[in-house]
Amino acid sequence: MDQLGTPDVSDGELWRKAAKGDPSAFGALFERHIDAVYNHCFRRTGSWEAAEDLASVVFLEAWRRRREVSLSGDSILPWLLAVANNVVRNRDRSLRRHRRLLAKLPPAVVAPDPADEAVSRVDDERAMQRVLEVFARLLPDEQDVLALCVWAGLSYTDAAVALGIPVGTVRSRLSRAREHLRRLAGLEVGAGRTGGPAPTPSPGAALSAHRSTNVVNGE
Repeated sequence: MDQLGTPDVSDGELWRKAAKGDPSAFGALFERHIDAVYNHCFRRTGSWEAAEDLASVVFLEAWRRRREVSLSGDSILPWLLAVANNVVRNRDRSLRRHRRLLAKLPPAVVAPDPADEAVSRVDDERAMQRVLEVFARLLPDEQDVLALCVWAGLSYTDAAVALGIPVGTVRSRLSRAREHLRRLAGLEVGAGRTGGPAPTPSPGAALSAHRSTNVVNGE
């Protein structure tokens, strides 16, 4: 492995080298954080294909802005995830515009896709879409803290850096998000008691029960 890619070289040092135009330093940052960014994008979109495209956009944006951004902590990951949040929101706005345009067009005849898809990837996407249906009902600021602290495993401090807000605000928003999820989960469970087979655990319940064990408390 290239010396720049070893764990004892900090993100800050790599970022300073990248800011001077060192592609190997930026490549080391890419290898170090691409999985976290990719997984974060998948959790926000429910699509592996979209996550791959969006993760690429995040690092392209990082390279473009490498000279104007200074790290405020030891890791560049909080900033990368904040960029990912913005990229996902831009994608969502584009999709909404695209859907409005398609709604005005006559329906197209779509031929079935003969390609075999990996079953595990399809199952993952379906499960994630169910979770995102509940996730989308949260306020945007609740979505951000939940995605960063619970899904991405950032500490309160790193999430605060990523979002540009005080640590106390991160805590209060996360608490509010969990309470909102508990209410949504209760509504789903209640709706499932009208008859028929016993309901499977709702995505709201799954999200609500997901404790932020990865979050570093007391920071």
